[in-house]
Amino acid sequence: MKMIEAIIRPEKLGAVKHALEEMGVHAMTAYEVQGRGEQKGLEFTHRAGKFRVDMLPKMKVEIVVREDRLEDVVSAICSSAKTGDVGDGKIFILPVERVIKVRTGEIEP
Repeated sequence: MKMIEAIIRPEKLGAVKHALEEMGVHAMTAYEVQGRGEQKGLEFTHRAGKFRVDMLPKMKVEIVVREDRLEDVVSAICSSAKTGDVGDGKIFILPVERVIKVRTGEIEP
């Protein structure tokens, strides 16, 4: 199994959830995070001068999937989260050794 950690724009969470639900992926965890990428935040010019916002709001979505579904899920996230602008996010894929249901203690395959 693999864990997908996707950092996306907050306004794209609904589209990502919908795309995943369409393919039968319902279990996920999402939470608000702050971060910055290669663009180092945003710079604004105001009457008082320039200022930089270097930690931008993002959403982090975590999904655990079987390896045979991995590429389809990653593709769905990419296509539904993409705007084509800097700051669309990143996807990280990590190995998952075991999944254990808390309620029953059952180890999932």
